[in-house]
Amino acid sequence: MSARRLGLPRRAVSQILLTQLAIAAGVAVLATGLFLAPLSAQLDDQAMRRALAIAQSAAADPALAAGVLSSGPAADSPVQSSAERIRRATGAEYVVVLDLNGIRRSHPSADRIGLPVSTDPSDALAGREVMEIDEGTLGRSARGKVPLLAADGEIVGAVSVGIAYDSVRDRLLGAIPGLLAYAGGALAAGALAAYLLSRRIQRQTRDLAFSDIAGLLAEREAMLHSIREGVIALAPDGRVRLVNDEAARLLGLAPDATDGCAGRPLEDVLGTGRTADVLSGRVTGRDLLTVQGPRVLVANRMPTEDGGAVATLRDRTELEHLGRELDSTRGLIDALRAQDHEHANRLHTLLGLLELGLHEEAVEFVTEVAGVHRTTAEQVTEKVHDPLLAALLVGKAAVAAERGVPLRLAGSTLLPDRLVDPGGLVTILGNLVDNALDAAAGSAAPLVEVELRAEGRTAVLRVCDSGPGVPAARREEIFTEGWSTKQPKAHRQRGLGLALVRRLAERQGGSARAGEAADGGAEFSVVLPEALR
Repeated sequence: MSARRLGLPRRAVSQILLTQLAIAAGVAVLATGLFLAPLSAQLDDQAMRRALAIAQSAAADPALAAGVLSSGPAADSPVQSSAERIRRATGAEYVVVLDLNGIRRSHPSADRIGLPVSTDPSDALAGREVMEIDEGTLGRSARGKVPLLAADGEIVGAVSVGIAYDSVRDRLLGAIPGLLAYAGGALAAGALAAYLLSRRIQRQTRDLAFSDIAGLLAEREAMLHSIREGVIALAPDGRVRLVNDEAARLLGLAPDATDGCAGRPLEDVLGTGRTADVLSGRVTGRDLLTVQGPRVLVANRMPTEDGGAVATLRDRTELEHLGRELDSTRGLIDALRAQDHEHANRLHTLLGLLELGLHEEAVEFVTEVAGVHRTTAEQVTEKVHDPLLAALLVGKAAVAAERGVPLRLAGSTLLPDRLVDPGGLVTILGNLVDNALDAAAGSAAPLVEVELRAEGRTAVLRVCDSGPGVPAARREEIFTEGWSTKQPKAHRQRGLGLALVRRLAERQGGSARAGEAADGGAEFSVVLPEALR
């Protein structure tokens, strides 16, 4: 049943305030009741102990026992006089002295002297002290009974003292106003605290109703798990608050990670690395690139008011692949354009030789030109048996020739056609050769050397260039996503090639390292265990 149908306020803050006030009032009433119950028992116990103490003091008077033995029950007996004196002095309701037969020897009402007592005196006459709340001829009272001993220690009777129960009740009722004042003060303090808390909740909930909050939460869950952009929410202490379905997919997390990651530190979920640094804010900036598994991601991080943050992830893998294919296509176009110009020059040369009648020289020229291209392709296919890698190297050789950088295979190159993942090796080799060509293009004696060989089931790849090399202090930094010395191109960002090389190598259990070539340039080596069947 809704709050509106029950007649309750619709706003969440009003419902919370009323609930807190009801709880505070209930606690005050309960505390008051719990305090009054033991207070009543405590007052009863105090009255009984007081009555017992008066009875003990009266029984300790030797004259009282002697009077019981020497005189009979009478209104003017010394026993009656002593008992009344004690009653008036102590404020007791009655002080009754009785003999061994239970006959009263004293009583506040003289006409009852000589009559049996109204309650059983056997315990006191047997030598036991008694405390009780009981009903007698004078009404309800707190009683204390003790045996009355003669000088020789023999029991000659008993002394019964009563405290009017009305006085106990009066003390209890007298304590109630003070107790209610304390309870009222506590209730007022609780009401003030409830009001202040409700005002704080009102500011935090934007004065929304519970139904509105529930609807917003439902819409938030539906939106976060349906959008095609990864979203990760982080708490101020760096723990994960939320991971939507797309973020779990992009980060390579388990299908149930959207629930299992909540409350865990970010490093426990993703491990250490650039992705965790970007999402945690240790690396700042907009549209930051990071590589997670086989994916290239673009991350943006926005702090929240409570000190946490919300990070968004976009998949840039396909765009990066398209960008690299575009670069390769442009390289091939440039190579074809250069070959077209070179082919036109050669045709003009051949035409001139024929017109001059130098037929033998023309034959030699054609043979030489055809032999150069055939020799390059044959050299590659003889040493690299995988068709994808061989085609890549032939194409890169044409691009290198256009740029004026010789591309040669090392003498130890020999790679059989037994690769498990030729596509991954094509990506690794293509990135390394492109970087080597860029580095060697401006050197005095440009050269790029490629070595591919098999050691059992392990593939070893080495690319050397004649460029300026890589300083020793930066040989690990260059494998970081986003690090590059080149200007970014319009269609994609730099700093991913070497990061992808290392990531692909590590996925196969291998490694990628940068070092110094024999001629002073850079040398990149990649070792891929279990790369061959």
